[in-house]
Amino acid sequence: MPDKATWQITVPKDFPPLAKLLCASRAPGAFDLAYRLLLRVSDAPSLLRNRADKDVGHAESIAKNIRRDMHKMKAFVRFREVTPKGANRRQFISWFEPDHRIEELIAGFFVRRFGDMDWVIVTPEVTTRFEGGALSQEAVRSERLDLTDETEKLWQTYYANIFNPARLKVKAMQSEMPKKYWKNLPEAELIPGLIAKAEAQVAQMQAATPTLPPVRAARVLDRLHHPDLPPRDDSPENLERELRGCASCPLAATATQAVPGEGPMSAALMIVGEQPGDQEDLAGRPFVGPAGQLFDRVAAKVGLDLQDAYVTNAVKHFKFQVRGKRRIHQSPNASEVSHCRWWLDREITQVNPKLIVAMGATAALALTGNAKGILKRRGKIETGLHGVRVLITLHPSALLRQPDPDLQQKQMAHFHEDLATAARMSVQLAEDN
Repeated sequence: MPDKATWQITVPKDFPPLAKLLCASRAPGAFDLAYRLLLRVSDAPSLLRNRADKDVGHAESIAKNIRRDMHKMKAFVRFREVTPKGANRRQFISWFEPDHRIEELIAGFFVRRFGDMDWVIVTPEVTTRFEGGALSQEAVRSERLDLTDETEKLWQTYYANIFNPARLKVKAMQSEMPKKYWKNLPEAELIPGLIAKAEAQVAQMQAATPTLPPVRAARVLDRLHHPDLPPRDDSPENLERELRGCASCPLAATATQAVPGEGPMSAALMIVGEQPGDQEDLAGRPFVGPAGQLFDRVAAKVGLDLQDAYVTNAVKHFKFQVRGKRRIHQSPNASEVSHCRWWLDREITQVNPKLIVAMGATAALALTGNAKGILKRRGKIETGLHGVRVLITLHPSALLRQPDPDLQQKQMAHFHEDLATAARMSVQLAEDN
């Protein structure tokens, strides 16, 4: 065994930051825990990733409390100006009572935030000074400072005026601003009175609120009172015209144009993909790019007549990121799918299909509310959000991007099977009609 004087311990890079937090804690046993973890991670470098470990879980809990204490110090330190006449730099002082020994950990934040002035932060055990651009800390016991200045009344007036009684949540406020800090905050003496008056102020605000309905509500009421007015124009031409001007989500700002669906409005089969690709975005038509061409070839092989189907996308604008001269496809997120569901709902209402083929996770999300487990769900019939049967399958673009040749061949076979199922069901639906 090597001599203790030369004994070295190697630890993972995420241990030192955790050890710093543990050493700042006043929690009983925090130092023992830090030392115990030091010895354990030297033998098991991946230990800190095991949150089920009792020591690791305890350490993370302590670290969380330290970070919270640091956040509170950032939020509730209140500087008072004490600049003497003739000084070259403004000077400030503050008092704060942390729960843990965080003064050394937090000092750098205040240096970066208030580097253009001299300041002193006094805590019960440590005095931190930043003077002339130099930081120093002294371990000295101090009593609470009584700090007042002429700006406190101005601050209280401002705080009282920005206080919104309609948004008052006392428990949430006390969670973010615990009462232990109130004695050091000039606005705190106003809080009990503001809370007491909040209910009456809200009632006054409600009484003063204008009672005129919004324009949209007025139009609905007008239609109810005048049923002879013509209904909303939901014709395919008007739907496309409205879609071209859609700007309900940020995708409209970067895409070339919205891409509406195509096909007979009486189609029993509807095909729903993810979103327009690069070529669809430029042409203004769905399924004309590489993925659409693959879809056409497979559909022709299995006997699926796309002339009788209505084809569209769950999202109507192209989402991409630029790499050099290329626009690289990006999958829409749930919010973008939700914004665009308005248009898909109107298409489904107009076409009234008997079967919908959902190609890929985005289409499945828009039609069933669930984008998970596509590989397990493919080939199966589900009941969609609109009460229409939905056949889940893969998206042809996913097949084109599959890097594993064996897996690509297997998934291509599944895609053939699913479109063959759609073809058989389409024939049956046509005979039933």
